[in-house]
Amino acid sequence: MRRFVFLIFIAALIGSCSSSGSGELVGVDGRKAYAEPDPFGMVPIPTGSFLMGPSDQDVTWTQNSMSRTVAVDAFWMDETEITNNEYRQYVNWVRDSIIRKELAMQGIEDFIKKDDEEQPYEDRDGEPVINWNASMDLSKDKEGNIEPIIEDLGIYYSGADRLSFNAKELNVTKLIYNYYWVDLVQASRAANSFRLDYSGGNTDPVVSYGGTVTRPNGEQEEITSRASFVNKDWVLVYPDTLVWVRDFTFSFNEPMTNMYFRSPSYDNYPVVGISWKQASAFCNWRTNFLNQSLIANGQPIVQNYRLPIEAEWEYAARGGLDHSMYPWGGVYLRNKLGCFIANFKPLRGNYTDDGSMYPARVGYYGVPNEFGLYDMAGNVAEWTITAYDPSAYVFSHDMNPYYNYNAKPDDPPVMKRKVVRGGSWKDIARYLQVSTRDYEYQDTVKSYIGFRCVRSYLGDQ
Repeated sequence: MRRFVFLIFIAALIGSCSSSGSGELVGVDGRKAYAEPDPFGMVPIPTGSFLMGPSDQDVTWTQNSMSRTVAVDAFWMDETEITNNEYRQYVNWVRDSIIRKELAMQGIEDFIKKDDEEQPYEDRDGEPVINWNASMDLSKDKEGNIEPIIEDLGIYYSGADRLSFNAKELNVTKLIYNYYWVDLVQASRAANSFRLDYSGGNTDPVVSYGGTVTRPNGEQEEITSRASFVNKDWVLVYPDTLVWVRDFTFSFNEPMTNMYFRSPSYDNYPVVGISWKQASAFCNWRTNFLNQSLIANGQPIVQNYRLPIEAEWEYAARGGLDHSMYPWGGVYLRNKLGCFIANFKPLRGNYTDDGSMYPARVGYYGVPNEFGLYDMAGNVAEWTITAYDPSAYVFSHDMNPYYNYNAKPDDPPVMKRKVVRGGSWKDIARYLQVSTRDYEYQDTVKSYIGFRCVRSYLGDQ
């Protein structure tokens, strides 16, 4: 028996040496090749190069672009703009997180996430982590502990602020999303990197940091650890529904203000009234929302959702057709039946001649471009992550060309411009061209600007 056990031990030893103990470079055991699944509602855009820049004469004499060959890496892109109903999922999540956070802070155990030893988790601020698995059904709150807390939070309007007496109305001033992100640009600067500090003499060297980091509010802070590059910010999440009145003087658009985001009739219409900062925060939420689900199911996390860089947007809009003026591949705005194939301002302001007075349902105009993307021209213009500079085509790189600036609150307006692409339902055809650049200020909301997300592809495609 002893001999038999000894032989088993030798066999196990040899088996282990054949991998990590053999002295050969064989990689790490247990790691398997991974191909990320297709994300819901997104289409793959392959790696490629294209001639970025004007497809027509510069009729507006803007002189803000030039033709140049650039290359972009593979990425996923939403096949349509983010809709009202998709954005409402985010709004409802923020509402529920505020309520659940307060319930946890009030010490209601069911809403506090705990580890295997029943010890509560805490976030970066030392506050309890929300347990999203706890039911928050007020109809089952037999002791009436939850509803008074929700009322105290002021999540819903009450008293004189309540304009509707038939339904609860969300108090949009309470819907604030606070979020974290790692500032890789500041972390990458040589002056901000960590180094071994030998100043202790004969003692072992320690890792120390140098430099300072700039916070979103403009404040400077010394770098003390890796955590110094984690920024925190806040943003109101609810769309500004008053844009329909504010954008158009001497035009009656009050019905759109009252119902465009609220009514289920507009669920599949593109969300508008969203600033660049709000769109960026949505991407942050969408990333965390997915990754938390993947981690819970033991799956690898994925790349972050984000707004597209300007070059990615134009490459995707062209659909592989380098010299095309519009996403559908031609120089005309009508199909062979004489119908307009995008939602814009045709002719001399006949808004309805293309079939829609205002934004249309996403995908309403039928045929996607060669990459499978809808509404890359017209309907609503779209935010990109790129900061606007008339000379950006000159100084940006030819590989994933990118220029951005995280404007601080007290920066001049010229530093807060972000590139907007695609044209909208109220624009003339010039702005529908795949190469036309425009901009808007990052803290501005409009009734004709929405967005869609992208996600860098894992690996090479």
